[in-house]
Amino acid sequence: MATYLFFIIPILILSIFVQWKFRHKFARYAEMQLNSGFSGHEIAEKMLHDNGIYDVRVMNADGQLTDHYNPADKTVNLSTDVYYGRSVAAAAVAAHECGHAVQHAKSYYWLQFRTNMVPVVSISSNLLQWVLIIGILLIGFTGNPFVLGMGVAGLVLITIFSFITLPVEFDASKRALIWLKNNQVVMHSYEENAQAKDALWWAAMTYVVAALGALSNLLYYASMLFGRNKN
Repeated sequence: MATYLFFIIPILILSIFVQWKFRHKFARYAEMQLNSGFSGHEIAEKMLHDNGIYDVRVMNADGQLTDHYNPADKTVNLSTDVYYGRSVAAAAVAAHECGHAVQHAKSYYWLQFRTNMVPVVSISSNLLQWVLIIGILLIGFTGNPFVLGMGVAGLVLITIFSFITLPVEFDASKRALIWLKNNQVVMHSYEENAQAKDALWWAAMTYVVAALGALSNLLYYASMLFGRNKN
């Protein structure tokens, strides 16, 4: 238990802080209306068309912070607050999700790699908890490390997936910010661009913390596996 707390508690504290900071920033910038008056939906369509993309639909998705790009059906899905919102936060999120659509259109390597991993990672994630529990019981009662080894292998996949997500997210934000900066029709001032950059920075930090959490989890179970094998 002490080993588990050593690996997990610092990441948990960091995660809580980053999530709080991100939500605080998003709520703050959601109240700051764009001088241009563009909605998230309008910004998304404009960015797509400016990049020569006409086969991607911009959809309204239920919930809060449910914004995502789906490469399977080529849809940019924006939460209601972003889809109809006319704020700095809505503009930043809409442009970021369109950044993923631009990545897809330009065959961005890391997005392709991540997309190809999704089916395997989904299966691993669904089964992993039970595999780890059974593996710990077996190695404790019988000393057989095979099942726990399978669990650790699954954690390796999830950790790789989490770290591959980082360049995908940072690149999408970079594309979004460059487009917003170059399109003064959408964002009129340096202040609005700085606020959009700040919002996307804290959004990216949530992925960084998730990747570190996956790595910490992997190291904990790997230490349990290899520590028992030495005994």
